[in-house]
Amino acid sequence: MKRILILLLISTTSVFSQEFKEELLVHQNDTLPYRILIPENYNSQKSYPLLIFLHGAGERGSDNKSQLVHGSFLFKSEDFRNNYPAIVVFPQCPEKSSWANVKRNYEMSAGQKFDFFKEISENKQLIMVEKLLDLIQKKYDIDETRRYVGGLSMGGMGTFELVARNPDFFAAAFPICGGGNPDWSDLLKTTPFWIFHGEDDGVVSVDFSRKMHEALGKEKASVRLTIYPEVNHNSWDNAFAEPDLMHWLFSNKR
Repeated sequence: MKRILILLLISTTSVFSQEFKEELLVHQNDTLPYRILIPENYNSQKSYPLLIFLHGAGERGSDNKSQLVHGSFLFKSEDFRNNYPAIVVFPQCPEKSSWANVKRNYEMSAGQKFDFFKEISENKQLIMVEKLLDLIQKKYDIDETRRYVGGLSMGGMGTFELVARNPDFFAAAFPICGGGNPDWSDLLKTTPFWIFHGEDDGVVSVDFSRKMHEALGKEKASVRLTIYPEVNHNSWDNAFAEPDLMHWLFSNKR
């Protein structure tokens, strides 16, 4: 009986280690739900890369679950866990809030309905994300040369903005079907970017990614752009399937 109990405990621990743990950041009067995945065989004496992923508008809320709909499978895969042991964090943006300072312009055609702020102004939700990053770094031994950020749609926009707000923080970024203000390129130029977008995106125009790529290119930044022909807004499916994405991401150091 004792041997069976030990085996059950080992099995339970193994299963739990494969899942994103549910956590909540409380700061003053605000809260930020988030999920965190710790590397297998985590060693508190070692430092680990940190990857934060920003979800899209459709996953906003307070259930601390919906943000895992897109992409979480990639980081729980055996390949990722074995080859890229990292601390992975998925925060959840509240309803009616946004990771990005952007306004909808309803006079524009489909896919073009976004006006990005010219200045890096206050962003309540990204401030909470920054507080979360501080918390994670206090709680775990993070390799400060290997901090990464990615996101899709609204989270792709938030990726550009979060890097612009913290130009010397991240080692690399991968925004998917997002966009930003090309005027931020001077703040973004020291961070390598791999930008993804669907050519037929009817929600967020591919032109936003093209303009960011062009602006960063003029700054002689390290930037890649991958556009998927005949793909609409769900270009994250293609991006997550890129065989070189994780290798490229984790090969970058600040």
